[in-house]
Amino acid sequence: MTRRYLLSGALCGLISVALGAFGAHALKTQLSERYIEVWATATDYQFYHSLALILVAVLAIHFKDSGKLKWCARLFLAGIILFSGSLYILALTEISWLGAITPLGGVSLMLGWLFLAIFAVTEGSD
Repeated sequence: MTRRYLLSGALCGLISVALGAFGAHALKTQLSERYIEVWATATDYQFYHSLALILVAVLAIHFKDSGKLKWCARLFLAGIILFSGSLYILALTEISWLGAITPLGGVSLMLGWLFLAIFAVTEGSD
């Protein structure tokens, strides 16, 4: 689990930086200000949660059998894909119904943080 989520976090971080630069340079003249903001939100959330995935991977080194950490990582990854992914596609296509997918990603991200908090209370050491 540790290596897989560390790799996922690192790759998601790499992709978020690349997509952020792409949005700031290549898309700046192609998209409206509203959709540039949508793109920026997607890259911000992807980057924050890439770091969260890396944190979970590091914690998993010390807590190898934690089911809560496994769920936490899965939820962060699903949230990145659903939340940021739907926003990237929305910004590029302006297909408004994609906005209905974004909250599912947001819920996944929140649940990931909740599982991390529960882990801290129940399994984390002092």
